[in-house]
Amino acid sequence: MQWHPLHLTTPFRTYISGGRAIVDHLGKANLPAWHVAETWEVSDVDGAEAVVRNGPLGGQSLRSLATEHPDALVGRSWRGPHFPLLTKFIDGAGMLPVHLHADDEAAQRLEGEPHGKTEAWHILAAAAGATALVGVREGVDKATLRDALLHQDYDSVMRRLPVHAGQTIHVPGGTLHSFGPDTLLYEIQQTSDVLQNAMPHSMTDGAYLDTDVWHRNLDMLLEEIKLDSRPSFNPGLRVSPGQDVDRVICCASPYYALERWSVGTVAPMRHTFDTAMIVTNVGSPMKVASSDWKETLDRAETLLLPAALRRVEISGPADLLVGYLPNLEKDIVTPLTAAGYGREVIASLGEVFPF
Repeated sequence: MQWHPLHLTTPFRTYISGGRAIVDHLGKANLPAWHVAETWEVSDVDGAEAVVRNGPLGGQSLRSLATEHPDALVGRSWRGPHFPLLTKFIDGAGMLPVHLHADDEAAQRLEGEPHGKTEAWHILAAAAGATALVGVREGVDKATLRDALLHQDYDSVMRRLPVHAGQTIHVPGGTLHSFGPDTLLYEIQQTSDVLQNAMPHSMTDGAYLDTDVWHRNLDMLLEEIKLDSRPSFNPGLRVSPGQDVDRVICCASPYYALERWSVGTVAPMRHTFDTAMIVTNVGSPMKVASSDWKETLDRAETLLLPAALRRVEISGPADLLVGYLPNLEKDIVTPLTAAGYGREVIASLGEVFPF
């Protein structure tokens, strides 16, 4: 196989919560003129499978590459039914519906899916006073929660957290949540689209649901909820690997890690990796090189770097997000411990010490 950095097709969603920020604020091209809620930068979800659109591998699906060449694409002897990471830009121009995603156990037991959907949000922009609803207040039981959801009285039972650009929150499967309005974020998650909606209307177009359907949704949601999940936003932990380079680890779990890098003009950042790396540009156009391949990556565009490439060079000025499958000890705990952070601080990034 002649491996190279992959440009992928990007499915998008036009949910009623979306606006124009992905186009107007980020400058992402090739989107429709109407409101866009999400662009799926790297996706292998059923029905929304990305296809390579450049180079020798052009025309091949992400799923076929992941299943036929798992070591070269994903790395570390990974095996699975599809590529394991899904990344998105999400425009919460309006408030997203209150909802949750099953964790692995609930997805397998109740949804007939191989795994659930744990996710993390990195805030790119938020209006003054923006908030998110994340997790259930301590002491709230399922009966109290169901009554509040029926009355759409979310603040009486959920935690409302302030939202600020540059912060990140790890949201485990089973966590009830919502955010918006006026919030733009980047999401990394398990490849899954399992969801239970708490609202009496459709997330897609706002049409009201039949009462029996809504009540059944609430029953399923209460089967899947983790009442004790109360994550918080964090500013990330800084590791500076070289001159004129700023590296911030935003979140980490067994499912993914997300970092934000800033690279100046003094010297490029050279990085080695052994699992697939997702590079998303959130700054001005930047130069990316891997093996004998070079290009300028435009703002709001994404590259998937197969594990087989092993090296990447980023020339500044650059501001980028980097997602990957971590070895938690090697990629997260060791460099942060060397930078002087203690175990409790490192644990604030998510599920860094899951066992």
